[in-house]
This record gives sequence, structure tokens and C-alpha cells, in this order.
Amino acid sequence: MSDFSGSPHQRQLSGVTAMEDATAVIVDIARTLKSREREIARAMSAMIAREVDHLDNDPRLMEMFEASVQGNLTTLLRVLAHDIPVDHLQPTTAAVENALRLAQRGVPSHSLVRAYHMGQNDMLRICHDEIDRRRLPAPLALAVVKRLTEIVYTYIEWITLHVLDAYEAERSRWTNARGSVHSSTVHAMLSAETADKTAFEAETGYLLDQTHLALILWRSGHEQPSTLNLLDTQARTLARGLHAEGQALVTAIDRHTAWAWLPFGHRHPVIDTTELHAMVDPADGVRLTVGLPGHALGGFRRSHQQAIAAYFVASLPGIPSSHTILGFGDSGVAVASLLAKDLDSTRAWVCEVLGELAVDTDQAATLRHTLSTYYATSESHVRTAEILTLHRNTVKYRITKAIEATRVGTAPHDKLDIAVALQVCRFLGAAVLR
Repeated sequence: MSDFSGSPHQRQLSGVTAMEDATAVIVDIARTLKSREREIARAMSAMIAREVDHLDNDPRLMEMFEASVQGNLTTLLRVLAHDIPVDHLQPTTAAVENALRLAQRGVPSHSLVRAYHMGQNDMLRICHDEIDRRRLPAPLALAVVKRLTEIVYTYIEWITLHVLDAYEAERSRWTNARGSVHSSTVHAMLSAETADKTAFEAETGYLLDQTHLALILWRSGHEQPSTLNLLDTQARTLARGLHAEGQALVTAIDRHTAWAWLPFGHRHPVIDTTELHAMVDPADGVRLTVGLPGHALGGFRRSHQQAIAAYFVASLPGIPSSHTILGFGDSGVAVASLLAKDLDSTRAWVCEVLGELAVDTDQAATLRHTLSTYYATSESHVRTAEILTLHRNTVKYRITKAIEATRVGTAPHDKLDIAVALQVCRFLGAAVLR
């Protein structure tokens, strides 16, 4: 770290000299923060998401938000390190895309603005801590604070105007797009304490006094013009395949995501997600989650909440891509959806319960799969061997080794805790492993 502390005969700061010294300190601070950039971005993203409504309801939305924070931080540190004028900049792709996604989801623009202002305050706090650590002479410290505040404020004002313009343009386009009326009507029906069922049914053509099955459909990767049509078609194909008693209600949530409800009259369908795979072409890249059937308005909402919970599990970064279709009623999904809300605590608990099995290695994965199958077969070595097509002695050896790996000292963990932790690993994968 550079020495700006001066001496008993410290220079008097004035004019160009003061500006040069302040700039040198700011460059030094920027280089120091650059080494902690990822750590700062993660902490800042988590802090803003906790404080600002609507930002942490969807893992994919949160992932884009974190990319936006990272991109803005990288740009701002470059501005500080090289004294780049703000009017020479271009907004990062992630920052603009984040604004577009929020507009598509109907997240209020004031949430976007508040997020940037909270990021500004956090950035200034971090910079002030760096100034304090350097124990600068008071005149120099004041000059650095003034210059830093000016740069950070100017940057935030500039980027906020850019992303708000993008937000408003996208919101206007999305509001006028096909299906947007259904989208706002559906949102109101899901959230309103007193819902106008008659108006909803008249506008959507979808009856509430029946059994509903909610779906979340999405397609990852780059935006393609055909995505929303593909999701709509897929939802209607599933409705036909499951012999629904009417047209599906499908509404676009953003350019990559759709919500759907399938009507079943007064019939209560039994849904097996393994059967749904035959109705989905994997080449299309469509993924979906399914709630449980529910009746009337309460069932309409609850089935959707369940599909959202399964979606939260399926769309977390690092989740195995094999979960193309995930149902809330699938074994372990409901528990995993609850534990996925606090990954840090869940990861710590999984590590405590599974011990050496909570390591992200092929060997540990094999032992976890064997032990999980063993518990699922009521602790039958014979059935486990049949399911895994292994010799019974091999199964016994693996089970013994797996159970030993979970021991803390001489005390084994409760079997139920181990079984639940294994299910969590199955769905959340590397997100909860060491």
C-alpha cells in the first residue's frame, strides 16, 4: 500500500498538488478493492436483495442481478483506477438486461432505483473504510472523500438514467405485447385479498371453480424470438396429453418464462412427472416444474405456489441439469424447496449430518446414491443391489463405508436426518456440498 501519511512537515495541500495527491490515493484504493472485487460484489448483492423487495424471489432473476452488480462494480473500479470520464462509458450488458427482466416481471421501477442507491451507499462506505485505514492527513482525507463521492455519485446517476430508460421502453413494449393483459390479471388474482372472480373469468376465459394444475415453463440460454410461442405450445401439448377438460391458461412472465394452469373440471388427476418426459422434446430445451392439483381459487393459488417452489429448486445455479421436469410432489422436492431458501445454513447442516459424504467428488456421490437407495428400499441390501445392478456384497461394503463417513466420533446421526440430507444433495447438488 502506498504511503500518504505525510510527516511532521506535511506539505500544504492546495490547487493542482491537492488534486494530484487525492487522485493517487483514489487509484491506490481502486487497486486494493480490485483484489476483493468478487467478495464485495457478492456481499453487496446479498445486502441489496435482502433490503429491496422483489429481487430475491427467483434464482435466475437473482443471478442476473448479481451479474449486474458485478458489472457495475468492475466498471466503477476501472473509472476510479484510470480517471475515466463517465460520459465515455457504455452500460454493461448485464445492467441493461437486469432492468429489462425487472420490467418484464412487473417489478416496480422504484425497486431498481433503490437498489442502485443502496449500492452507492455501500460503495462509499467501503471506500471510507479504505481511507480510514490509510490514516491520511485531514486535508488530504477530505480531498479524497470529496473526489470519491463526486465520482461515485456521477456514475450512479449516469447508470440509473440509462437503465431506467431501458426499463421504461421494455415495460411499454411488454405491456402492449400479446398476453400482457392476462399477465396483469393473473398477478392480481394470485395476490389480491379480495379477488373479482367474475372479471377474471370473463377476461381470461378460464373458470376458477374446478381443479387446477399449475406449471412453470422456461427455456435457458440466449433469447430466441420463438421461445414464448414454444412455451405456449408445450403447455397446451401437456394439457392434451393429460386429458385436461379445456384450454390451458398460459401467460408470459418474461421473454424466457411462462406460467400455466391446466383445467380438470371436478376430476382430481394423478400426476407422475416421469410420464411427462414423454410429452416434452428434450431438443427444444424447455424445462418445467409442476405443482399438485388443487381446487377452486385456493387450489389455483396453492398449485402455483408449489410449482414456484419446485422452480426455485430447479433453477438454482449449479443444480444438476438432469432435472428437466420437477414436480413439487416428487420425493424430497418439498423439503429441498424450503431448505433452498437459506443455502448457507443448509450447506452447514448437510455437512454436519453427512460428514465426509458432503464432499463434491465422484466417490462421495456414489456412496450417497447407494445409501439413499438403501433407505428408499427400507434398508434392503437385496433390493438395493437389484436397483443398482450391483453384487450384494458390493452394496454392503458401500453402505458400511457410507455410514462410517457420516459418524462424528462414535455417535451416528439419526437415520431420518441422513435420509433428508441425501435427498437435499440429490436436488441441490454442488450448491450444498463442500
